[in-house]
Amino acid sequence: MEKCRTGVYPGTFDPVTNGHLDIISRAAKVLDRLIVGVAQNVGKGPLFTLEQRVELTREAVDALKLEGTIIEIRPFNGLLMNFALQQGASVIVRGLRAVSDFEYEFQMAGMNARLDSRVETIFLMASEGSQFISSRFVKEISFLEGKIDSFVPPVVRKALKERFAEGERPW
Repeated sequence: MEKCRTGVYPGTFDPVTNGHLDIISRAAKVLDRLIVGVAQNVGKGPLFTLEQRVELTREAVDALKLEGTIIEIRPFNGLLMNFALQQGASVIVRGLRAVSDFEYEFQMAGMNARLDSRVETIFLMASEGSQFISSRFVKEISFLEGKIDSFVPPVVRKALKERFAEGERPW
């Protein structure tokens, strides 16, 4: 039987951006199965509920129409390493946008390796067009009625517009 290489791409995805989708698309090229783990992460005070973030991410990934890799969107709470092991993952996928991301990601990869050395961390550099995209900036620009079409998929743009029409604030 052929070995199935499974990876976990964790994040808050509040909301999912084209930068996230870029990493998902590229991780799908090297993995047989990719679990996009949507973290509860209440400490960050997310704009969208966990269920909403899972659904927005699912719709955005489905719209990519990626073939050849099984991609699942799953919520999780707790330690990333525990989630990765529960999913049968041998890889944690992390995206790097800039040098400023590296120090934090390097420390996290080291800690995860100490927790369980069977799971490797791989880093994918953000594509040139998505290096500056962050969920925080997208929320702020959208709240201030700026144009976010090139930063997020249509389903997210619509959800942000509706959320801010309800009087919600991004901070």
